[in-house]
Amino acid sequence: MRWGLCSAGLIATDFCNALQCLNPSEHKITAVVSKSLEKAKKLADEFKIPNVYTSYEEFSKDPNIDLVYLSTVNIFHHPLSILMLNNGKPVLCEKTCACNTKQTEEMIELAKSKKLFFMEALWSNFFPAYKALREIIDSGTIGQIRHMDAAFFFSAFSFNFVSHHSLGGGGLLCASVYQIWLSRFIFREEPETITAVGTIADTGVDQSANIILTYKDGARASLSYNLDIEGRRDVYIYGTKGKIYIPGQFWSPTKIEVNGEEREFPLPKSDAKYYYPNSAGLAYEAEAVRQCFEKGQLECPAHTHSDTLSIIKVIDETGGLLETQRKKKNSERNRKVSR
Repeated sequence: MRWGLCSAGLIATDFCNALQCLNPSEHKITAVVSKSLEKAKKLADEFKIPNVYTSYEEFSKDPNIDLVYLSTVNIFHHPLSILMLNNGKPVLCEKTCACNTKQTEEMIELAKSKKLFFMEALWSNFFPAYKALREIIDSGTIGQIRHMDAAFFFSAFSFNFVSHHSLGGGGLLCASVYQIWLSRFIFREEPETITAVGTIADTGVDQSANIILTYKDGARASLSYNLDIEGRRDVYIYGTKGKIYIPGQFWSPTKIEVNGEEREFPLPKSDAKYYYPNSAGLAYEAEAVRQCFEKGQLECPAHTHSDTLSIIKVIDETGGLLETQRKKKNSERNRKVSR
């Protein structure tokens, strides 16, 4: 499969390195595009990419690209995916797929109408640890799942793409998307109710929140995140017969504990220098996409269009709850000042 890279940022570099873990006769990078010619050339030189573009339009028409890996900041996911799809290019679009449900629906419907493969690049799905976790849950080893506790405390608010609304930032789109995905992965259904309290920063995006997703049988997912402090980034899953613990970075795990027994899942061997921890695991996702492409599938069974829509709908509803709280607080503050 001939990959075209839509962006020459750090995650694109990690993706290139991860592809080196795979069969070179099955994965090739043929083009890269970036508004920064310097960045694009640097990536092209490092990975021997033959075609370099600064025009997204020209890139989208390159006949030597089979599939586009789109890894820009969130705000550009929708317009660039639409451009690529309209020019006949299948797309693997980094999470979060888009900034809201309306955009996501437009992207998916266009891909369907064009009969083109389209997938949100939620790489966690493809880690061997999660394949094992799925089997453990389905086997009944820890009984019926009653509660999940996921924490994501990571000091990242200093990055503009995280802290600014104009770039599609915020905790929901940049971090809690993993927690919401995992809730769907674990419970395999839509939450019946969503409650949330949190903080919206002066930049207009959510900085922290506590979210409770409640399911039809009373099971709950408790999701906590804060992008201004360092702390836990792990998950506990409690069932009627035991528990599963995912230590460290739960979105790219290399080990899990099942009723106290630790199981390890080493990453693909790689000597490359990665910018983000465990990025060698991007190889799992890339290979899964290649196999879908080879089979002529228009969506990936491991992360379907329905999965993507479910996640963004929860994000939208939660964001609405946080915004309502912000407006209420501002209104109360203004009334106190006027008195």
